[in-house]
Formats: sequence, C-alpha cells, structure tokens
Amino acid sequence: MLGPVILAASRSDRMRRLISAAPVTKQVVDRFIPGETVADIVPIIKDLTGKGLELTMDVVGEDITTPEQAAVARDAYLALIDHLKERELGEKVEMSVKLSMFGQALEGGHELALANVRPVVEAAAAIGTTVTLDAEDHTTLDSMFAIHEELRKDFPQTGCVIQAYLFRTEADAKRLAEAGSRVRLVKGAYKELAEVAYQQKHEIDKAYVRILKTLMEGEGYPMVGSHDPRLISIAQELAHKAGRKLDEYEFQMLYGIRGDEHLRLAAEGHRMRVYTAYGTDWYGYFMRRLAEKPANLRFFLRSMVSKG
Repeated sequence: MLGPVILAASRSDRMRRLISAAPVTKQVVDRFIPGETVADIVPIIKDLTGKGLELTMDVVGEDITTPEQAAVARDAYLALIDHLKERELGEKVEMSVKLSMFGQALEGGHELALANVRPVVEAAAAIGTTVTLDAEDHTTLDSMFAIHEELRKDFPQTGCVIQAYLFRTEADAKRLAEAGSRVRLVKGAYKELAEVAYQQKHEIDKAYVRILKTLMEGEGYPMVGSHDPRLISIAQELAHKAGRKLDEYEFQMLYGIRGDEHLRLAAEGHRMRVYTAYGTDWYGYFMRRLAEKPANLRFFLRSMVSKG
C-alpha cells in the first residue's frame, strides 16, 4: 500500500524540499489548493456558491511550534471571516480548523487551542456561519472532543470530524449522535497503528457504513465526507430509511476531486459542500490528498512525467 509511504513522506523535510522544487508541483497543487491568500480565494467562493454549492474553508498549515505562530493562524481565520462578512457570504461558507494550528501540541496546548479557536467560532457565529473542528491523529482526539464540548455550550452548531478507520469511532458516533451535534464522517488520512485503526480498505468501508447508519438514525446533522460513489449511494439510502429530508444532512467533497459529482448532487437538491483549502503551507495537506486516493497520486505522477 502506497498510502503509508506517502504519509511518511509528508513528514520528511527532504521530500518537502524535493517536491516543492519540482517545476510541475505548483500546477498540480493548484488542482487541490486554488490560492494562497483570501484575495485568491474570493473568486472561487463566488463561483462555487453561484453554482448552488456551499463551502468549508481550511487555511492550511500544520507546523506550529510557538504560541506566536498559533496566533497568526487564528488571525488568518479572522481575516477570512471579515472578507466573508463584507461580501455577505457567511451563510454559504463555514470554516474547518485543525487545533494543531492553534497550538494544541505546544506546552499547555489544550488551553491555548481553546483560547485561540473561541474567537474564531464567535466571529463565525456573528456572520451566520459556524466552525467544524477537524480530526487529526488519534492522540489529539480527547483534547479535540473536550474543546468541541466546551464550545458547544455557547455555540451548539459547532461541528467536529470523526474518522471511520479508528476503532474508537463507533462509540464516539453514538455519543455525538445523541448530542445532536454536526458531525462530518471521513475515512481517515493519518498513518495509524493496527492497535488503534483498521488497516484494510474493506474494513474501513464497513466501519464507515456502520457509523453513518448511527449518525443518520441519531438526532444530529450528518456530513458525509466521501468521494466514493458506493458510499454516497449508501448514504442516500440510509438517509431515506431514517426519514431525513434533503436539508437534514449534507455531502462534502474536496475541491478539485469529482467536480461533476458536486454539481450533480446539488442539482438533485442535496446540500453539497466543497472542502476548499488555501494558504502557503500546503505540503502536508497536499501529501494527504495523494495518500487518500490512488487516482490523485496517478494524476500527480502523470503530470510530473509529461511536464518534466
């Protein structure tokens, strides 16, 4: 399996320098990360929302080593919210945040991340939108869920992400479905040990369906994070069996992947949200996109061969 190899490369400074220096890299990265600044992204937001799509925005960047860097990440999201407010786009665009960007891994990181993410959640609520806390590797999840629970006391619409490949997730899903929160279900894109996570695709897919059934039958708002046509079809069946209306769940897919499917689902009346990342620190995000799906890796390698 190439996924674990690519994920290892995502943490390699040598590979970062090699891939960043390749002439074709920027062209390929632009498929997944369409800009580096808010100014770059605003036309993308207008284009996608004009087509009946919604967005969740991710300011990429993960190598936070100081509280000052965490504050810069916080301010980047606040600047994004200001731009959305000025253009009255808040209701169509939410934010996704990784708590590692807000200092979660630093000394006293739990409190620091909570202090940094709270003003972002407050500002998002003020323009009619919300924030979803992304899931990272399994060692960070207890902290993430605790911050999620704390934020929901004042901002109950705050969402979180759960990952189907982790053994713990079925229990997490039952708890979250009962709480009525917004939950995005993804397969998982971090390298995890066999002690904590399923390793085979068929096992992960089965877990995904079990967890999705729990979410659809619960009281929360499921967000189906998948590009897999089979899982999308299953999600529609489970929603129908659970008696959910089209606005009582949504699909989420990455910018740059299966764009025609985004439009098809929206045209059928589904809520379709495009996960759109931007920023200069793109390397870790980009490598995980390659690891998640063989077609992404093939696309990158073909581009390097044809342009090299």
